[in-house]
Parts: sequence; C-alpha cells; structure tokens
Amino acid sequence: MMDNTNPFGTPSAPADVPTSEPTAPATGGAPALSPAVGKFQSCRWRATPEDGEFCTHRDVLPFAGKEGFKADSWCPECSFYKLRRTPKKRERNEYTY
Repeated sequence: MMDNTNPFGTPSAPADVPTSEPTAPATGGAPALSPAVGKFQSCRWRATPEDGEFCTHRDVLPFAGKEGFKADSWCPECSFYKLRRTPKKRERNEYTY
C-alpha cells in the first residue's frame, strides 16, 4: 500500500482526487447591454417589469406594441426619453397655503 505523505510528513491528496473545487466553464459572462437598452431601462415611459418590457408612450405603443419590443430600434434617438428620477423632498414651508 502507498503512503499518502509527502517528504515533509504531511498527508497529500491522492492523484485521482482533485485538490481544488471545480470551476464553471467560462461562458463569456453576461452579454453587454447596448446603450439603447440602458437608456430604455431608465426611461420614464418603460412599463413596470411585471407588465413586460415595452414602451408605454402613446406615440410609440401603437407602432412598437407590447410584444417583442426592441430598444435598439426605438431608444437611441428617442425624443420622448426622460430619465426617471426620485422627487426631491420639499421643506414643509414650501407648500403651506
């Protein structure tokens, strides 16, 4: 029988047992988002994620529809685009009557 110790007296792993955890094969990571998709994700006219991925603007919706919306076709030069932003908290004295 072979001894599983190295010359330093510490046990070593057998040759058929991997010494490190297996790694997942590299798939190239997630695909990079185009600038149009990034713009669509932050656009105020984007539908809520529960409803789907489409533009709710009244001039875009009839042409683009709710199925198969492609941000690259609509969002690079969208004139309706406006960033979503959180409203600033106003001071109480700004809206007294």
